[in-house]
Amino acid sequence: MITIKRSFPFPLYYCICEELFPESLNKVDNRTDKYQHMANPAGLEQVRKIKKVVFAGFKRHITLGYQIAEIPRGEHQLFAIRFRTGDLFGFIKKEHVFNVFDNLIAYPNERQVQLTDKMNSYEQGSISAQNTSLKNTNVASGIREYMPGDKFSWIDWKQTAKKNSVMTKEFEQEKSTDTILILDGCGHGNQNVLAFEAAIEISLSLMETIRKQSTQVGFLSIGEKDVFLPLHHDPGKKQFIRQHLTQIQPSGIQPFAVKLKEEAKRLTTGVIAIIITTNLDEPLVENMQKMRQRSKRIIICFVQSANLITDKQRELIQRLQFQGVVINVMTEKQLNQDRIGVRVV
Repeated sequence: MITIKRSFPFPLYYCICEELFPESLNKVDNRTDKYQHMANPAGLEQVRKIKKVVFAGFKRHITLGYQIAEIPRGEHQLFAIRFRTGDLFGFIKKEHVFNVFDNLIAYPNERQVQLTDKMNSYEQGSISAQNTSLKNTNVASGIREYMPGDKFSWIDWKQTAKKNSVMTKEFEQEKSTDTILILDGCGHGNQNVLAFEAAIEISLSLMETIRKQSTQVGFLSIGEKDVFLPLHHDPGKKQFIRQHLTQIQPSGIQPFAVKLKEEAKRLTTGVIAIIITTNLDEPLVENMQKMRQRSKRIIICFVQSANLITDKQRELIQRLQFQGVVINVMTEKQLNQDRIGVRVV
């Protein structure tokens, strides 16, 4: 909304108001439809122009409203508004640019994620089991405060009455099973920016899905600057991760495989590691062999356009599967769906 106030009501025949957009807004984000351009992200680039014409006359107070549609992820700095005016016959034209600063923040799109087991064969055919083995809630070993997403059947009513606060049963597997999400934020040659946007959305969505299962989950972003945060049901840390995923761009000259090797030494033994990356190469596959010795399970989400996956990468995918690494290849076909399926076993 733009408000114009004039101290002197000099008659103006017309006034053209134009928002000057930063380069970060010169592309569109139409949610899941954008992945149709995954093989050619340049198809989503466009120069935004929004102009409003008002016949001011003698008005001292003018209000103009407009909408900016399909805003891409990130923090955008709005910085200036241009005004043009002139006389009825076009003999006199005036223009002035007003510096008006404002921040426009677009958070990543959060998708619905379904954690699934591998295809199991039954007498009636093959179906995909919808349960996940990230957590087992058979043996209760303690209590904790209720968190949104907990099942109603987990509530311990006796402890709730004692403490005058809703308490939830904590299960043995819940304490011992930790999951860590590792995002590849490193810059790669010929980086597919649209695949990276999908990796951001998958990271945020997976974190929220696992958190709702009351499983302890950590987040590690590897790039020019590494960010590590254990979530542990802390809403403040969740918001920090959301802000980090809003601002992050591929950066750094050091390869992801090298930095992952260094960070893997600091991880707790026995964790389930979920790696989200847009690049699959030989050094990363070699790292997986060493990480499997420390990790309970390794799950890779490889995000890339089907047309851009090379024969070498298809060979590496087969090698990872042979080594026992769970790998999810996410192309346009998977990303265009309303719900993304992630295999964890």
